[in-house]
Order: sequence, then structure tokens, then C-alpha cells
Amino acid sequence: MTTYENFSLDIDADGIALITWDMPGRSMNVLSASSMGDLEAIIERIASDAAIKGAVITSGKASGFCAGADLSMMAGNSGGGADSEGDDRVKKLYENNLHLNMMFRRLETCGKPIAAAINGVAMGGGLEVALACHYRVVSDNPKIQMALPEAKVGLLPGGGGTQRLPRLLGAAKALPLLLQGTSLSPQEALEIGLVHKLAPAAQIVAEAKALVKSGEAVQPWDKKGYKIPGGTAHTSAGSVFTIGVAQLHKQSHGNYPAQKYIMSCVYEGILVPIEAGLRIETRYFTKLMLDPRSKAMIRSLFLSMQELQKGARRPAGQPAFTVRKLGILGAGMMGAGIAYVSAQAGIEVVLLDTDLAKADKGKAYSVKLLDKALAKGRTTEEKVAQTLSLITPTSDYEALRGCDLIIEAVFENRQVKAEVTQKSEPMLADGGIYGSNTSTLPITSLAEASRKAENFIGIHFFSPVDKMQLVEIIMGQATSQETLAKAMDYVKQIKKTPIVVQDSRGFFTSRCFGTYIGEGLAMLAEGIKPAIIENVGRMTGMPMPPLALNDEVALDLSYKVRQQTKKDLGDKYVPTPADPIIEKMVESLGRIGKKAGKGFYDYASDGKKKLWPGLSDLVPVTRDIDDVDVEELKQRFLYIQALEAARCFEEGVVTDVRDADVGAILGWGFAPWTGGPLSLIDMVGPRVFVETCDRFAQKYGERFKPSKLLRDMAEKGDTFYGRFAPQKAAA
Repeated sequence: MTTYENFSLDIDADGIALITWDMPGRSMNVLSASSMGDLEAIIERIASDAAIKGAVITSGKASGFCAGADLSMMAGNSGGGADSEGDDRVKKLYENNLHLNMMFRRLETCGKPIAAAINGVAMGGGLEVALACHYRVVSDNPKIQMALPEAKVGLLPGGGGTQRLPRLLGAAKALPLLLQGTSLSPQEALEIGLVHKLAPAAQIVAEAKALVKSGEAVQPWDKKGYKIPGGTAHTSAGSVFTIGVAQLHKQSHGNYPAQKYIMSCVYEGILVPIEAGLRIETRYFTKLMLDPRSKAMIRSLFLSMQELQKGARRPAGQPAFTVRKLGILGAGMMGAGIAYVSAQAGIEVVLLDTDLAKADKGKAYSVKLLDKALAKGRTTEEKVAQTLSLITPTSDYEALRGCDLIIEAVFENRQVKAEVTQKSEPMLADGGIYGSNTSTLPITSLAEASRKAENFIGIHFFSPVDKMQLVEIIMGQATSQETLAKAMDYVKQIKKTPIVVQDSRGFFTSRCFGTYIGEGLAMLAEGIKPAIIENVGRMTGMPMPPLALNDEVALDLSYKVRQQTKKDLGDKYVPTPADPIIEKMVESLGRIGKKAGKGFYDYASDGKKKLWPGLSDLVPVTRDIDDVDVEELKQRFLYIQALEAARCFEEGVVTDVRDADVGAILGWGFAPWTGGPLSLIDMVGPRVFVETCDRFAQKYGERFKPSKLLRDMAEKGDTFYGRFAPQKAAA
């Protein structure tokens, strides 16, 4: 046996080399500088050693085959700053990626059959290694996922994925997988022809060796007479690209360069021999790596998110905490959702409401979700029964006794929250903590109803809880570091991503999110045609347009929050252009949003919606498409949110740039192509950003006035990620 830093190579009696990938000190194999160096040496050994008749590449890790490229390595090489092919950095990027592509090409043309025995997850570069092999055998386990997900973090597959996948499957099947980063189970991969065979985990190496012994050392695209399945853009597949480009523009509005470049890689690459196609892919990969949007997406959607999930913001030195019994007060949508994700994590849940019927209805939400998962084959009847057995609906506070954590998810009303706090808090186990799911009310004031304010913390979920990955943890003035650590451990238990914010009205997410809706209403008040407002909202990359989003949230909730804020702030309350519109819609017209079937939109019984025609009577339209600057409207939508995020940072509501950017993208869907609101300011440049906001402040009001921190950064040429670079190590 020959050992390398990350691999071992063992030749059997038949001359088949078993290459086992097992990187030391890592939970998953990745394509790093060291592993690629080993792989290159191994490929040359296979090609030159006469004793080796073929090879099987597998993983020595139970976690899977390979999770893809080490993106932390890529992040250091990405970003703007060069626009010339003669620039040394551009040249190095191009040459390094082309070297990788030619290494994989050497693997598939070495003259000996190679198979991949895939025992687990094969993502990105890991799947590209497998695609460069002549055969692929996968463990028959439905939990295994195979994908080229690079587009999700602003990249494109740079190891031949855009060339081999369409050559193997045809452009029509390959493009959706490349553009959307869709994951496939082993069975799905077999059905479309991505892999050759499924086998029990213990037999995949033997099955792969059998294919190597009986197979040939040539890829389909290297055989004489080979034709692309489905044809190219110049033949029968032309409509695939015509329709694909139109759909891509409709969905991305030009915000995501990765998808555009992937389309170009496939379109151009399959017209030429694969070596030329690999050079085309390398050219677009290099161009993408130099795009600041790519750098921002890699940083926020992969690196920062991973750091936060691993506990980068958890207080150091605090003992680990496990929630075994959880109490939830309020069995509405939020409480029911929290119950579901907690039971899914194996936590015993007591779901309490004012009467048993309401509590039972809350548990029924879990029944519905689990039944749906069962119908799709994503769970088993045994697991469904086990999960449901963990949820106990009740109206009896005594059932909460012994809870390690109680989360209050009742109405946004101080008196109601105080009442349930006083009734439930005494039921906590020793060392237990109390959390409020409030989205706007300051935690410090809510903690006044608590006997132990140091154990009181905000744990703010987002709806629907089963789909939304963010949890906003809010520190009250008296909240202890021990309580923070315990809350973060619970969030990790339920596999969500936590951000930590300090107490304030609206905290971080609700405060910033509200500016997007508010700006849409301000545009409405200016007489801009509603359809223009909604279309421009989509064009920014936000997941929903502002008026439709307001309907989803519910106008009466916006109204109640405004009324409570007015009451709390008194003369300090600053009216907004949105106030009179919301008041008329709720008080006079009873149009409170989607839940009532009428808001800014009318909702039909079949689920379809259209803008309410009466809006033009409520707010007369004075500005149509010829009288607006679309780019300026897009900037207003994004900049008003970024301004509020910067204010939150300056005020200490958020103290880590990762919390701000990841929280914005996961919490309210801030345009992912920007990397988050603070990344957007860095991308635009603080000086340009401040100048634009000053211009907007003169035209549209004080809400666009830049803060002192932004002016200081603009003057000094600072950036958020330069001046406030986060500590990387997790606690």
C-alpha cells in the first residue's frame, strides 16, 4: 500500500488500484491544494505503472465521498480589482483552474478504466471527480445527495461540470441541474443516467471493480461518432437555449452572473471538442471569480453561514446545554412550527394554548407536514409516529413542569405576554431558560414580568418555521452569557442558523425588513403605478414585491405594530408616508391582507391574485413607466434596507458583520446576489453609497440620511469587512 497525505493506494491481485480518499483532521473530504496535489500524483501513477490495470476511487469517510472544493481557498482569490487578461492575478486564476481541468482530463484519458465508488454525499468538485471517471457506482441510500450546487453560492462548476454533464445527459437535462444546483438521490441519478449502478454500501467497491475489469477506458464523448444527446444549439436543442435564456432573465433579472456564465459555458462548450470546452469553462470561471458579487455570495452564503452554524458567536467557556423538554406557549402558526422542528430534533414538546382544541390544532400542523413527507417517501411511518409522540398538546400549565426551555409565542401584546410569563416561568427546571418569540417588542421590557431577567432571552423564529433557517437571538439588558449559550445550543439542536443581536425596538430583522415594505408604500404615496412598484421590487432580487409581501405579513399586524410603537414613543414617533395608507386600508376598508382575501391584492378562491383595482382611488396614479427611473427605484429599495442595517451596526444592535449579512438574507430574503446589506455597501463603496443617499435624502426625505459611521467610513475609504473583520474561530 502507498500512502499520501490525503489518500491511500492499494493494488489487488487483479491489478485494480483502490484509491481511498480520507483527509486527516476533516469531517469531510474536500478539494484543497493538498488533496489536488495528491490526486495529480496518483493519476500519473495510474497512467505510468504497468502493474495497474484500472482503478477505483472511493472515500474512507462515513460522511461521504467529497463535499466539493474548499471555498475558503477560493474566497481569497475572488473579488474585483482586475479587468485585464494580462493582470497577474487573472493569469494565475486562469492557469490554476485550467490545470485542474486538464488533470481531470488526464484521468479520463489515461488509458485505463476508472470507476468512482460513491459511499455518500458527492457535491460540486466531488461530483466532478466522479464525472471524470468512466463508471460511477453509488451506495443505495436515499439520504445520499449528489449535485453541482455552485450556482447557489455565486459560482459555476469549474472542474469540467459544465462540459461533462451536458455531454452525458444532454443540455435539456443538464441545464436545470447546473443552473439551480438541484440535488439528486442515488435512484434519481440512476434514472437520468448520471450513475451506472446502485449497490449496498458494503458492495460498492466490489461492484466498481467489476465494472473496471469488464469495461473500457474511454468516455462516451471520446468515442468515434459520438453526438451530444438532444443535439446542440445549432441543431435540435436550439429551443432549450432560447427558452432557457428567457426563463433565466425572468427569474434572475440579470443579478446573478453565475447562471448567465453557466448558460454560456454549456452553449459554447458543446459546440467544440471537450478540451476546448474545458478552456471555455475556465475562462468563464475566472471571469466569475473576479466579480464582486461572487465574492460576496461565497463569503456570506457559505463561509459566514458555516461559521455561524458552528457556533462562531457562542460565548466561550460555557458548558454544553441540551434541551430535553421544551414548552411552547401559543399553538398558532409560529408555536406549531416551533413544535414541529423541535420534535423532529428528538425533543419532548409541550404545546400549550388557552384550550385543548387550539393546542390540538397546533399539533395537527405537524401531522400535516409529516403526512406530506411520508407521501413523498422522505420519512417512514415509524418515524412519523415517533415524532408525533413527542408533542403533547395541553391547556394545563402544570404540564410544563421540568422544561429546560419555555418559548412564548403568543400575540404581540405586552399584557398577554406578561401574564403567560408569570404563569409558566415557575415550571422551568433548574438551569432552565425562558425565550420570547416576539418580533418587535423589546426583550428588556418583556423581561420585567420575569423573576429572573438574566434567564430571559429573545428567540425569534421566522415563518414558516419548518422552511426558514434563521433564528434571531436577542439579548436583553440583563440576559446572561450563560443564557445566550444555552439558547444557541438549542438552535444548533434544531439545525437552524443563529444570529445574535442586542435589544431594541424591532431588533435587527423586523426593523430592516420594514423599510423595504415602507419604501414600497412611499412610492405608492408618490403616485407611482402599483404594478411598477411590484415589478421593480422583483428586479432587485428580493423574494417578493413589497405590496404582496405586506399582504403576506398582514396589514393589520403592521397597523398594530405602528399603533404600539406610537404609544410607546409618544412625541418621539416619526410618521412615515406608509402610515396613512395602512390606516385607511385597515380602519376604513377592512383590507387586512391575504388571510382575509383582500389587501393590496384581491385573492381568488383558486389561489390566484391580482392587484386591487381600487388602489388607484385610494392613491391616485400620477407616474407611469415613462415618468420613473427604474434604476433609481431599485437603488431606493436596496439602499433603504442597507442604511437601516448600517444604523443597527452603528448602534450596536448587531455587532458582527456576519450576523447582519447572513441574517438579512436568511431572515427576510435580502437580495442574495449582494451578499447582504453591509456587503452591498462595501461593493458599491461607502463614498458612492453616501453620496447617493444624500441625493435621495434631498429628494425623498430624512429616512435616507447616512449615519455618522457611514460618513466616517466614506471619508477614510473604509469598508465593513475591512474595518470590522470578524473573528473566524468558533467558541
